[in-house]
Amino acid sequence: MSQKKQGLRHKWIAANRRLRELRMIAHGLVDTNHVVMAHIIPMRRCNLACAYCNEFDATSKPVPLETMIARIDQLAHLGTAIVTISGGEPILHPELDDIIRRIRHHGMIAGMITNGYLLTVDRIERLNRAGLDHMQISIDNVMPDDVSKKSLKVLDKKLQLLSEHAEFHVNINSVVGGGIHNPHDALVVGRRARQLGFTSTVGIIHDGDGQLRPLNGEEREVFFKMHNMERKNYSRFNWFQTNIANGKPNDWRCRAGARYIYICEDGLVHYCSQQRGYPGVDLLKYTKDDVRREFLTTKGCAPNCTVSCVHQVSYIDFWRAPQTLQPQPRTTDVGDLVQIQSD
Repeated sequence: MSQKKQGLRHKWIAANRRLRELRMIAHGLVDTNHVVMAHIIPMRRCNLACAYCNEFDATSKPVPLETMIARIDQLAHLGTAIVTISGGEPILHPELDDIIRRIRHHGMIAGMITNGYLLTVDRIERLNRAGLDHMQISIDNVMPDDVSKKSLKVLDKKLQLLSEHAEFHVNINSVVGGGIHNPHDALVVGRRARQLGFTSTVGIIHDGDGQLRPLNGEEREVFFKMHNMERKNYSRFNWFQTNIANGKPNDWRCRAGARYIYICEDGLVHYCSQQRGYPGVDLLKYTKDDVRREFLTTKGCAPNCTVSCVHQVSYIDFWRAPQTLQPQPRTTDVGDLVQIQSD
């Protein structure tokens, strides 16, 4: 395919994706009885061991494809608009392409969070054919160190491959806080992402419970410089991250368990990756009554939460339905699910 035709194809795919996203936002504003975004884990094992991460292990087997398909079908039944595949490292799952295809089969937007290490031209083209819409890669530093191996030095060639071959949207997320040695690396990463035609965002690394860990002066300076680089889109139309950077709690209505759900590798629904065990219900038994209940349930962890995807999804409902219900008792023994992996 000529470069001109390829460019036109990419523009058409991007326009179609944007139209689907706008429909998703409109539907979310009109109807509150459906899930907007679900994070689902097909593979808890990861090929890396970043010091701040508590969402991986080194031994888990992939969730069987038939089990993943049943879970995706149930997400579709709940009216889910976006399904983001996470981990662990999802590219380790041998049937990842089929999982993405099933998401797209239901008309849902398919996203993925990956460390990028396993990307090749063939892998990228397979993701194109499967119908992936969005990919996010977090790059924590310029040079690998004891905190994180997700460095620009290691991943830059992978980013070049994505720039040349990916038909899906790519966002590069850099981070501050959490023991990252050189906060200014985030600026280098962000500029490189823009140079390659990607979007770039900045996140604040939470503590082991997903809670606020205030930034120091240098980290705040980098954070706000990165914010000025970011494209002004829906995901940035909120004040959450600014307050977090300044060490301030947020007054908001967290809709986790309703508009946003996290499904672990065992198929249980949790508020988010950092609040596992609540409500702790098997996804296949999760109903729209559960969605409606959790929409009205207050979350005690909300004021100091740093989980930005939950902020962004909850934002569309910030103005309605005061939360008057208390969380249900845990319905499952979460055991190892709540162990911190990064001690």
